Amino acid sequence: MGITPASAGPRRSTTVRALALLAVGATALTGATATAQTLSGRGHSPFHLRPASAGHIDAVGRTAPISTSDCVSQIGIHCYSPLQYRAAYNLGPLYQQGVTGKGRTIVIVDSFGSPTIQHDLEVFDKQWGLPDTNVDVVKWGNVPPFDPTNPDHTGWAGETTLDVEYAHAIAPDAHIVLVETGVAETEGVTGLPEMMDAEKAYMQHHDVDVISQSFGATENTFPGYDKGNFKSINDLRYAFKFAAAKDVTVLAASGDNGATDAMENGSDLYPYKVNSWPSADPLVTSVGGTELTLDNDGKRTAPDKVWHDDYGAAGGGVSGVFERPWYQLGVAGVTGNHRGTPDISMSAAVDGAAWTYESYDPTRVGWHLTGGTSEATPIFSGIVALADQLAGHRLGQLNWRMYALSGLPSQWSGIVDVTAGDNSWDKVTGYQATKGYDLASGLGTIDANRFVRALAGR
Repeated sequence: MGITPASAGPRRSTTVRALALLAVGATALTGATATAQTLSGRGHSPFHLRPASAGHIDAVGRTAPISTSDCVSQIGIHCYSPLQYRAAYNLGPLYQQGVTGKGRTIVIVDSFGSPTIQHDLEVFDKQWGLPDTNVDVVKWGNVPPFDPTNPDHTGWAGETTLDVEYAHAIAPDAHIVLVETGVAETEGVTGLPEMMDAEKAYMQHHDVDVISQSFGATENTFPGYDKGNFKSINDLRYAFKFAAAKDVTVLAASGDNGATDAMENGSDLYPYKVNSWPSADPLVTSVGGTELTLDNDGKRTAPDKVWHDDYGAAGGGVSGVFERPWYQLGVAGVTGNHRGTPDISMSAAVDGAAWTYESYDPTRVGWHLTGGTSEATPIFSGIVALADQLAGHRLGQLNWRMYALSGLPSQWSGIVDVTAGDNSWDKVTGYQATKGYDLASGLGTIDANRFVRALAGR
């Protein structure tokens, strides 16, 4: 098991999926397979810990973003700006009240990071009229010099850009800390301990409200899993236990391969249902994916549904490692005796992709489109920062709060049920969205104004 960012490239076939697991794909809708073959032939070892976003659509960066209606006519997919997400999730009333994440800290963990993240965020902010902020970059371990010709580096740089820009877009006054680690792909569990060490060390010495993790590794690929020995996963949980003791909220993307996920070779998918860590960890809030259908102003023209398009599907299912946590007792009829994911879902569809600005690769500077649950995760990290600010303190583990709220009417809880779509993928039949909790969308999605107030008790 190794490491890969979750922004893993559009996936229409096994060949393109291999690209997805290697890096954030610089893949056009036309010629995608050729691009995938080129990259997959470079001799890079496959990843097993992956970023969760389903990847870039445009091969060459655009000089300016275009409207949703133009995306539909020119590219064949919907595309959205941070302003449209703000409208869709009803964030305006919170901002008007001064709830902007001020005084709260979001920690984003990514291998290698991006050497242009501050500049790219400033261009992003200027385009959408967002307030500037300084990204606090912390290098953990021996982070190598950035190499724009190395797809491992550019893959994680794309993930980093998505994470930072959309956490900031939702919580514009929150303090953003980018923790860059220096290991992304090795055999065994090397790389994950470095990430966990970095998270724990930063929490020991700094105030942290929420940690956003847009990566995952299939449970089945951990050493000992096939023998029922889960020590290799349990030994990595120390950062999450420390976070729980410090009332720090920890998030993780549920994945982009629906009810299945990557095998040990990094390029193939299991032909049956599996789950991934850290999303499946009971101490983590698992963030799944929805598909939004918005007009140019961010108004819904259809209800949200589970993300499942030509490029990927929202991760979800039951853990093979963890028993059902106490907070899921009320949904035991769905999860059985095991931990179920996701807990909540936000925008992730590639047909509904997010605009990002990137300049770390001099050959593709400009505006790109990205989707996946590693879009959903930083968006939700911003929501958590808003709730912490409104509450006046860290809310810590959110799952028990959310499952309790789900028993209330939506106008009180802010939780909006998702009842359409499923997360089948690559011939593996997934789970259907239904009324109430399900293994495709979790509890559903949110009306942020109501949800933030309900979480904060205000």
